[in-house]
Amino acid sequence: MAFYHDVFGGELTVATFGEYQASSDPSEDQKIMHSMLVAPNGMTFMAADTPNHMEYRPSTNFAMSLSGDEESELRGYFDKLAVGGTVMQPLEQAPWGDIFGMCADRFGISWLVNISNDATPA
Repeated sequence: MAFYHDVFGGELTVATFGEYQASSDPSEDQKIMHSMLVAPNGMTFMAADTPNHMEYRPSTNFAMSLSGDEESELRGYFDKLAVGGTVMQPLEQAPWGDIFGMCADRFGISWLVNISNDATPA
């Protein structure tokens, strides 16, 4: 979440299992039970670590999506997310008229970024 805080800015709050006394397993004390990032533009992201008693499966079956019409803001997010990751599709004009790109960040999370073209018919 610290990485996403660097990308999106805003206010990050983090609480561990230990702080909430939410686990009887001392090895989980420093794992994140609840984290929330509220970006200056109102976007909110929440995340938590996987407790030891649950199976951890790295996620490759989902993607995060950012859409909007603020081109410079979305390009900035895309560029920051791609640092240390992989760009699968650079931000460029898409067949539907918007600017679109795909990347995986340094943690392997896939991101789809779509910058709306105001001239695109509804």
